[in-house]
Amino acid sequence: MNLRPSPSQAAFRDEVRAFIRDRLPADIRDRLRLGHPPRKQDTVAWQRILHERGWAAPHWPKEFGGAGLGTAERLILVEELQRACAPLPLPFNIAMLGPVLMRFGTEAQKAFFLPKLARLDLWFCQGFSEPEAGSDLASLRTRAVRDGDDYVVDGQKIWTTSAHQADWIFALVRTEQAARKQDGISFLLIDLKSPGVSVRPIVSIDGQHHLNEVFFDSVRVPVAQRVGEEGRGWDCAKHLLASERTNIANVGLCWERLACARRIAGARARDDAKLGAELATLGAEIRALELTNWRFLLDDGVARTVPGFASVLKIKGSELMQELTALLARLAGPAGLERRGADAVDPLAAATSRYFFYRAATIYGGSSEVQKDILAKTILG
Repeated sequence: MNLRPSPSQAAFRDEVRAFIRDRLPADIRDRLRLGHPPRKQDTVAWQRILHERGWAAPHWPKEFGGAGLGTAERLILVEELQRACAPLPLPFNIAMLGPVLMRFGTEAQKAFFLPKLARLDLWFCQGFSEPEAGSDLASLRTRAVRDGDDYVVDGQKIWTTSAHQADWIFALVRTEQAARKQDGISFLLIDLKSPGVSVRPIVSIDGQHHLNEVFFDSVRVPVAQRVGEEGRGWDCAKHLLASERTNIANVGLCWERLACARRIAGARARDDAKLGAELATLGAEIRALELTNWRFLLDDGVARTVPGFASVLKIKGSELMQELTALLARLAGPAGLERRGADAVDPLAAATSRYFFYRAATIYGGSSEVQKDILAKTILG
């Protein structure tokens, strides 16, 4: 398989780089280059700029506000956004809920929600995991009981990223008991301003507030906000989890963090043979991951005949991010241990907190243990 970019792909990469150079606000670029995560206002502002070109939802059809880009162009766009320290479009809106609505939503749901998802007029979060129902998602216990034209929802979600910033949540709820636990689950869209919804923060080991618990106490949700058939929400969930493959390896982000490490190391990398070798090895491993990612995304035969291939990308991509952030924390030394605000301009300020944040990279999105189980079953039999 030829993995060299075609002339049209090379031209598209140049187009993306020029757009980012001209339109990405300098304050956003500079904050992210220092290692800070994007603020809500950063993501909203940049996604609306991208939306002007259809690049906020690049793979969506044009009639839904996307650009109808192919897989290669979409991958190029994601890589260049990451390498330029630009916020990615909100994945809950673009990569997760949008494709579910296009596949299972009613015409009214598509007309109302899709434009707002693309422009980030509504910020969604994902309500899947529950206490004792994380990796075993089908064991969820949040219940939704039909009452006329509403469901009455009671239960709890946990590890809900950005729920404190979100306007709505898409949630899996149990609407009936069934012999097979994947049956009897429904997919609801819930306004977080509804009476009975409460959000409790979870501060993680990096000292930041990314995660939350979300509680539902007799929350009334119109039946019109159910996506797909009642009791068939597992179909929506499977489609959601399978729809986003482009960013699973985080190749562009790995290149950007390696460039940051090289800048901080400076002359030390020339004088310290061990450090120089570590930087070179990481560069070679990222390049190998990059080529593997392109092969997986562009060769339909690989994706179809080797279903465990995505697990290789997830494992290696998350492990490389952990190695890179560990290296940055070591390079920062004591300067990286000082607790400073999200607007600190010292390039070492975020090193340790980002190291702690990425300890979770081998857990979220499917833990490495789960990915290795998939590989054992699909590759080794």
